[in-house]
Amino acid sequence: MTVSIRTDPPVEHATGVTNRIRSRMPEMSGVMLRIADYLLENPDAPLTLTIGELAADSGVSAATITRFCRIIGYTGYAPFRVDLAKDFGRSTARDSWQTDIGRAFGPDDSAPDVLSTLLNAHTRTLRETADVIDLEVMLEIAAAIARSRNVDIYGVGGSAMLADEMQARLYRIGISTHAWSEVHAGLTSAAIQGPDSVALGISNTGRTEETIQMLRQAGRAGALTVAISNNPDSPLVAASTLAIITSAHERFLQPDDLSAKHGQLFVLDLLYLFVAQQNFERTTKRLAASALAVAPHRRPTKAGALSETASPVGV
Repeated sequence: MTVSIRTDPPVEHATGVTNRIRSRMPEMSGVMLRIADYLLENPDAPLTLTIGELAADSGVSAATITRFCRIIGYTGYAPFRVDLAKDFGRSTARDSWQTDIGRAFGPDDSAPDVLSTLLNAHTRTLRETADVIDLEVMLEIAAAIARSRNVDIYGVGGSAMLADEMQARLYRIGISTHAWSEVHAGLTSAAIQGPDSVALGISNTGRTEETIQMLRQAGRAGALTVAISNNPDSPLVAASTLAIITSAHERFLQPDDLSAKHGQLFVLDLLYLFVAQQNFERTTKRLAASALAVAPHRRPTKAGALSETASPVGV
């Protein structure tokens, strides 16, 4: 099997924006691909060009440049340029793309190189996700979850484990929560939600059909629907009321990149903490009660075992 791999960009490239462009290219039309190719070849051009000048250089209209910016996750040309400038600022502080940013590794790379590459990719995923989080939206979702009658979480395949983890956390602090990965059961639950319910759909690509169907059904039933995805232009995001967008820096040999899941787990963890803050007294009481309930099923530490053995002597 022959695999086509793009040549790694030089150090001066704006890596975050470049990754966004490359990740959306399979979905782009011919004119959008023309802009993408121009920007990949001239990554610093927007730093010095107005939107009109960039449009002229790439052979499109200014309105098309604006649409392109929206496709890759920006509201317009200005925030696109701001992010680009930030990326270039970060790039100048690095010794090299290869050692500090990471790359798709090869069969002859040493174990330390593979470790460093993977670590940098996962770290960058978390940093880029943190950069694009809308805290006001997160707090709005957290408040809705805290006062909800029920929370449904939909995730299929690899996203199912994230749904299960979030379900367990919310349930432990007193939020009635169910996670669904099987579409028939999920649709049944989604159909009986209402205005006092919240439904979360988790999908890295935002194109998992079962998750889209379950989230849409919950929306039709009146629930507040929330998409968690790496793709702001996906059908899942289009089907939701609110969206939490995550980021994945690199794709390696994994069929389902774990760095993307770490970005999603990061926002779910943050959302959980915001929910916990909404009713802190209830949260602490529930956590304490559940910890006490499972304590007898945990083996004591060595120090604890020694103290229990020694206690009769002291009596």
